[in-house]
Amino acid sequence: MKGEEIRAFLGKDWTRVQELIRSALSSDIRLLNRVNREVLSRSGKQLRPMVSLLMAMACSQDGHVTESSLRYAAAAELLHNATIMHDDVADGSKTRRGAPTVSARIGERAAVLLGDFWLSRAVSEVMDASHHDNVARLFSKTLSDLSEGEMLQLQKSEDADTCEEDYYRIIYCKTVSLFEAASVSGAISVDATPERQEAAARYAGALGTAFQIKDDILDYQGGESLGKPMGVDIREGKITLPLLGAFRNAPSSERKIRKKLAGGGLSADDCERIMAYVKDNGGVEYASSCLDRYILEAESALDIFEDSPQKDYLVQIAAFNAYRKV
Repeated sequence: MKGEEIRAFLGKDWTRVQELIRSALSSDIRLLNRVNREVLSRSGKQLRPMVSLLMAMACSQDGHVTESSLRYAAAAELLHNATIMHDDVADGSKTRRGAPTVSARIGERAAVLLGDFWLSRAVSEVMDASHHDNVARLFSKTLSDLSEGEMLQLQKSEDADTCEEDYYRIIYCKTVSLFEAASVSGAISVDATPERQEAAARYAGALGTAFQIKDDILDYQGGESLGKPMGVDIREGKITLPLLGAFRNAPSSERKIRKKLAGGGLSADDCERIMAYVKDNGGVEYASSCLDRYILEAESALDIFEDSPQKDYLVQIAAFNAYRKV
């Protein structure tokens, strides 16, 4: 996937979304403006607004988006960044995308307040658009999902009893739900049929799942040279799909490893041993097979749409998860 190519294809619509985000964050408080500019300068792939716009185009009868489409895309990115700020505080993270987190730069209290500000701006963008009743419910559900997912992950990290059902519920709440809100709101913004709205939800559900599985694989395959450090999840006591896959293939060590994770305070040697266990027992391969399945599900969800550049780009975004490094 070539992000620059997709942004060029979206053209003035993409430019307008960026303008809406900057305008929404404007304030007469100098500190707020300065930190907001810093956060915006480190924007990542911006997949959620990209998916939102492309889905709106795919669902539109004439391939064009509406003002509401643009506002919902902006809201998705604002909400995504708000949750990142809150997550970094909850996780005690000091770096993200190779740079200090907002909480590391301005303190945890200020980072929470900044996240709240971005969240409020996301809500304003939704409410300033048409169809906002249905879309507000979508984003409200996402906020509820995010909170529940974070709490469930904390609970499971303490008990070290995460199973695959738990894993998929956690990643749905923390990752997939916002992808769904971005995609379905794009469909709603152009008055898509119920069938196309359902296809938008299925695509985003599979895409978001694939996206998070790939992130969890990279925790075992990454490294600073690839832009993503390894072993973060293990150090935080999180049981993700690669480790669950290794438990399937070598169950004799499962009880011991779960007990070690539940005890907390893992040493560097403990982490290295668990990482080696996952690699030696096919955990990454198991997760990769699941990843491939969800990529195919995302692509097949698009069958309802006519062939078009926007459909092709949605396919590319799903396929990107097979080989991305960050």
